[in-house]
Amino acid sequence: MSNWIQGCNGVDRALRMRWRTASLAAGWPFPSDWGVRAVDAVCRAVALGEDLTEPLGRLGAARAEAGVGLAEALLDVAALHAVSIDDGTDGLVSPDQDAVPAWLLRPVALGWADVQAEYTVGREVQDPLTGLTTASYLRTRLHEVYRGAFAAGRSVDTDHVLITVSLDISPETGGYPLMMAMVLAADVLREVFDSGETVSLLRSGTAAVLAPREPCLRARCDRVRVLVHRRIAADPALHPVGPVRVRQEPLPTDHPTACAMLGTLD
Repeated sequence: MSNWIQGCNGVDRALRMRWRTASLAAGWPFPSDWGVRAVDAVCRAVALGEDLTEPLGRLGAARAEAGVGLAEALLDVAALHAVSIDDGTDGLVSPDQDAVPAWLLRPVALGWADVQAEYTVGREVQDPLTGLTTASYLRTRLHEVYRGAFAAGRSVDTDHVLITVSLDISPETGGYPLMMAMVLAADVLREVFDSGETVSLLRSGTAAVLAPREPCLRARCDRVRVLVHRRIAADPALHPVGPVRVRQEPLPTDHPTACAMLGTLD
């Protein structure tokens, strides 16, 4: 291990560039989301001759959080290994996964697995109360949509949009009115978006719809707003629930940013 690290000292920027090139050439699907902070941490550790266990573990975790599969994450590490042992005189290098030492692969795999374990509880496909799919399922669907758009050479936002439906309620009222109001809202969403769209529950008062862009999308959003308001107004117990907010959120250029955005929507 030490000889490999010492051979890379002082070349962190060059290493990063060659690593990215080799990874993309080996099949990394999303060029825009390769360069996460954990990549810089790995290159910095190599340049300083530090132990790589922690930064490689952070890299594995970052890849899992972005929805990258373990096979893709390990192939990326194989690209790192390939460019690190190559002197650069032969041009582009090809990763050989069988040649990668276990001490490089192990922390990446463990970091990736730790994140997957944390997600296990929230990976039920369907919320039991509302019947909507979970936020974890929405992240998976977004990953599929981004992969499809990349393969077609198109921007995701050109073809898809994320619609959020949010309900307001005073904290003093308690959770029951909001819970029941969201059940009613879920019924409306399934009724209006019944053509294969992904309808998910982000949090107790917010749902989201991943839908194709289409001419009648605004009309469907207006219909959701009207129907949800009407059904809530018909139940006196739900009057503390505030106005229904229906918004169209443009999708970011890459999947990790889209996943991070889900945590900020309300």
